[in-house]
Amino acid sequence: MTLISRPWQWLITALLLLGSLQASAQAEDPVTSNRAEYQQIGRFDASQLNHKQSFISVKGNRFVDEQGKTFTFRGVSVADPDKLVKEGQWKQSLFQELKDWGVNTIRLPIHPRAWRERGSDAYLKLIDEAVIWANALDIYLIIDWHSIGFLASGNYQHPMYYTDIQETFRFWHDIAWRYQNVPTTAVYELFNEPTTLQDPWGDKEWAEWKALNEQMIDIIYAIDKKVIPLVAGFNWAYDLTPLLKAPVDRKGIAYASHPYPQKAKPDVADDKNFYALWDDVWGFASKQYPLILTELGWVQPDGYGAHVPVKDDGSYGPRIINYINQHGLSWTAWVFDPQWSPTMINDWNFTPSEQGAFFKKVMQEAASKEKR
Repeated sequence: MTLISRPWQWLITALLLLGSLQASAQAEDPVTSNRAEYQQIGRFDASQLNHKQSFISVKGNRFVDEQGKTFTFRGVSVADPDKLVKEGQWKQSLFQELKDWGVNTIRLPIHPRAWRERGSDAYLKLIDEAVIWANALDIYLIIDWHSIGFLASGNYQHPMYYTDIQETFRFWHDIAWRYQNVPTTAVYELFNEPTTLQDPWGDKEWAEWKALNEQMIDIIYAIDKKVIPLVAGFNWAYDLTPLLKAPVDRKGIAYASHPYPQKAKPDVADDKNFYALWDDVWGFASKQYPLILTELGWVQPDGYGAHVPVKDDGSYGPRIINYINQHGLSWTAWVFDPQWSPTMINDWNFTPSEQGAFFKKVMQEAASKEKR
């Protein structure tokens, strides 16, 4: 599939950039030589922010604020802002509703196709609004490049997820440039769900994925080091076992997992056996690195939008939250929308679904404890 056409000057610049990234693993700043071309977008006007938020950073296997206090990201993913605009639901009152639910974090899933169709300038204005609304409520944002597939091979699960290395690198450059030194945009989730789409993955594929993530981090860090790049593993962002042999070689980063209920398949479906499998596949990483479970949730097997891997009888909710609390993990539930599944709300009156009611209670209780 062909991406939206760009001026020929950008094409030449992009090719030079990719060539330089591949030619020299020692390059300290892969965008320096093309800085003029890359700085075409404007900066976010931080004078619009009225609330002073702490920058969140990585310390060991924890997130900390500027005072060194442990911080836990806790919240939800909304639908793609482009979708919400089209449905008349992209508004400040949505963020206020989420604050009332107890969130301190909102994840923005930005689909490559929506990014292209709306255009980067227009889309950045939506993110600007999110930054202003979130900051006013002391909420942090996770900006998520919401693709499913494998950048190295160019295979994607659906046309809405199609992207390529050039576009993905440019996206992260533009986001980093736009929101440099803005504490509200705390986390950059580099790629939503890496997967080779049923093909085997192993050391070779991980080496390719590791290198791509390191290049994206270099692009971001060349502009802004006060953000947290978030790296996902294979198997639709579930499997972090490659870290045991070859972790991403950059500082200040965190890892993501999407431990939906059907990803682990214990012979006996009790807490002990689920926890053992989670420990083996992704939980082990929390001993050394900060983790954010950026997607979790469930729906009854006969419920709206039920599909693998999210079908569950409801036991998953208490089970995953108990595991999260035991390990001090950050998380965002999927998804605060009445159409995308598993839904957290049944309508735009914000009537909670089964999982919505559960996570709402958990978040409100956690927010209440933090105020004491």
